Amino acid sequence: MTATVLGIADDRALGGSLRVIVTRPQSLVAAKAAVDEVVAAIDRAASRFRPDSEISLVNGRPDQVTIVSPLLAQAIAAAMRGAELTAGAVDPTVGAAVRLAGYDGDFASIEQQGLPPRLVAQRIPGWKAIRFSPATRSILIPHGVELDLGATAKALASDLAAAAACQAAGGGVLVSLGGDIAVAGEAPSGGWLVQASEDSTAPVSEAGETISITNGGVATSGTTVRRWMRGSAELHHIVDPSTGMPVDSCWRTATVVAATCVDANIASTAAIVMGDKAAAWLELNRLAARLVLRDGTVRRTAGWPEPNKSKLIPTIL
Repeated sequence: MTATVLGIADDRALGGSLRVIVTRPQSLVAAKAAVDEVVAAIDRAASRFRPDSEISLVNGRPDQVTIVSPLLAQAIAAAMRGAELTAGAVDPTVGAAVRLAGYDGDFASIEQQGLPPRLVAQRIPGWKAIRFSPATRSILIPHGVELDLGATAKALASDLAAAAACQAAGGGVLVSLGGDIAVAGEAPSGGWLVQASEDSTAPVSEAGETISITNGGVATSGTTVRRWMRGSAELHHIVDPSTGMPVDSCWRTATVVAATCVDANIASTAAIVMGDKAAAWLELNRLAARLVLRDGTVRRTAGWPEPNKSKLIPTIL
């Protein structure tokens, strides 16, 4: 059997790594251009690190109705859906809590050492405080609320970019934005091989667990990579909405396969926040996942294959 020849482009985007892989190498330039267009649009719409982004403008207009673009409305709708599906474990109103913890710019720009934070445990405002209408694309956030779409916007960018690249280039496409992976079109023979990893920038290793997908998406959330120090406190970017503090989870990593990258990211983030309740929730929702405890022990749910066994996971629809 002849191996499929793939075209690959590596870059940086949204503060992390970007990889585009196509099954038609001659179409790589067109596919990459389509991906870049989507990523730039998401950055303008949903980046809280840009003072001129739409989401920053919304955050700067509390208690006022704002009509947002179709793209930002789609991103907000995805975040609100994630909050509803997870009973608030993944909540877009964590913006102030994440900023106060020191995550106030692209991760590469964050000082890894700093003064002790003034963090007080208190429940965040909660997604139900937001008045949002997908039909009219209108949103109103109360005073004191800051939206952060980080748990879903990058994954949405992967989904939209993969679809756009497939339309522009034909064949099959895989897009990875910082490890948020979406595929579209016809997969290569044997499917798209994806290695479960705590760090999306880590090189592929034969010792790693590899799965195969033909559609949908894969996302990994964890507390081991995006970490920084404030005084003697070690902090990370995943906030527990019930406390407004970086979550103290039994899991250090959660990787999930789902029908879309957005759903995979919602589930992987929720798993970290839910802690010891996560495995049952993932099983209930038939989401294939690989959970890693702090000591490195691995637990697999809903069909995630054991190492050296079946490598094919059907994406949950």
